[in-house]
Amino acid sequence: MGKKSKVLVVGGTGYLGRRMVKASLEEGHETYVIQRPEIGLDVDKLQILLSFKRQGARLLKASLSDHRSLVEAVKMVDVVICTMSGVHFRSHNLLVQLKLIEAIKEAGNVKRFLPSEFGMDPALMGHAMEPGRVTFDEKMEVRKAIEEANIPHTYVSANCFAAYFAGNLSQMGTLLPPTDNVLLYGRGNVKVVYVDEDDVARYTIKTIDDPRTLNKTLYIRPPENILTQTELIQKWEKLIGKQLQKSIISEQAFLSPIRDLDYAQQVGIGHFYHIFYEGCLTNFEIGDQGEEASQLYPEVNYTRMDEYLKLYV
Repeated sequence: MGKKSKVLVVGGTGYLGRRMVKASLEEGHETYVIQRPEIGLDVDKLQILLSFKRQGARLLKASLSDHRSLVEAVKMVDVVICTMSGVHFRSHNLLVQLKLIEAIKEAGNVKRFLPSEFGMDPALMGHAMEPGRVTFDEKMEVRKAIEEANIPHTYVSANCFAAYFAGNLSQMGTLLPPTDNVLLYGRGNVKVVYVDEDDVARYTIKTIDDPRTLNKTLYIRPPENILTQTELIQKWEKLIGKQLQKSIISEQAFLSPIRDLDYAQQVGIGHFYHIFYEGCLTNFEIGDQGEEASQLYPEVNYTRMDEYLKLYV
């Protein structure tokens, strides 16, 4: 067994980032997290950073707006993982990632970079609806910069985060499961992939020293979590011992109000359409440039959605 890589997590105090730091430490990697001076009086983020330190992580003082400090931080590690939130990927986070790529390119020592993706595979979303398409276009811009700089990389497609898509039975506008009425997209029979966010981090960390995932896309598709919306609802109904009243919304009815919504809502509607009507997470085969996480790492005991939903009972 070779020496484990040193890992830098960028965005470590964020929703996925804190899980990535934990998973990296649990796998025995020397783990670093950027401590930005811009943190100011954000006491919550400071406490998260200090908790990382107590767990054994090392804090590196660097600024995403200071190229030299980024280069010096990158030189300390072998692997860089960016976990900047995809929800707010547009503009600022795109620029941040391009700056990070420049730092990695100059440092010249990084043997693996994992950019902030962790959702749908942007390479398969060139047909995506506007305005949500910009999310995928900008991720592809990051990929282009990585590949033009010849930076070794792994892209991670983690599909639907359970807290956003499973706990609410895939209902928009809430994070909690309905107890009486539930909305079905079409017939509710399109296969979707639901993944616990802690499992996303565990699988991601497994890839960083694995030559099988070098310059490839890792698809996280745990087989027991490939479910239709109807199957997910049935798991919830079994847990609460009650049948929900189901209403069906057609594709046309789902899309009809999109022009009257604000930008964020339009993006959300578009993404839901691609997932729950088009089936974009499961309507393709993983080719030679991809690997499936649960096949590569069967030792990961991933969280099944019936177990996950017990949190909400």
